[in-house]
Amino acid sequence: MNQLKAINWGTFRDRLEQNPSLDLQFQYAENKWVAPSYHITEIKQAPIVSVDCGGVKNEWTEIIVQLYEPETKQQERAMKVKKALSIVEVVERVLPLDVNATVKIEFGNSEFDTRQMHPREFIINGDNLIVDLRPDTVQCKAIERGGSCGAPEKQKVELKNLADAKVVCCEPGAGCC
Repeated sequence: MNQLKAINWGTFRDRLEQNPSLDLQFQYAENKWVAPSYHITEIKQAPIVSVDCGGVKNEWTEIIVQLYEPETKQQERAMKVKKALSIVEVVERVLPLDVNATVKIEFGNSEFDTRQMHPREFIINGDNLIVDLRPDTVQCKAIERGGSCGAPEKQKVELKNLADAKVVCCEPGAGCC
């Protein structure tokens, strides 16, 4: 399976801290960019507790950075990384964020349904720090563990050819019925 390696919050924040003077841009599809007038409207920390189809309990935490693209796109340059870090600082004063949590960016506009995407990589291009986003995928944890999807296995039934049987009548335990 070609699965995207998730970036955790500590790595994400470190990359921002390494590039405070750059413009922070988000690419949500090939040659599709979040408008430079975007806002970071919310940073959510979501503890997830689930039971998969194999009956195994799973727990992890996600940090979801929500981007809002206003209808009036007046700005020509995206916010500076330093501005994004100031928003992170405000959030972390109120809500300590788990450095090991998986990062997702939540975004949508009139041409792109709102969804949560993983930062695939950071690209420095001139004065820009570009966060390249890729859609999340659905996985089956049971299959990834080498198991099944929790559906009970079908029992094998042994078929007997009654024409070959030497039993003249059906008796309990004879195997004919």
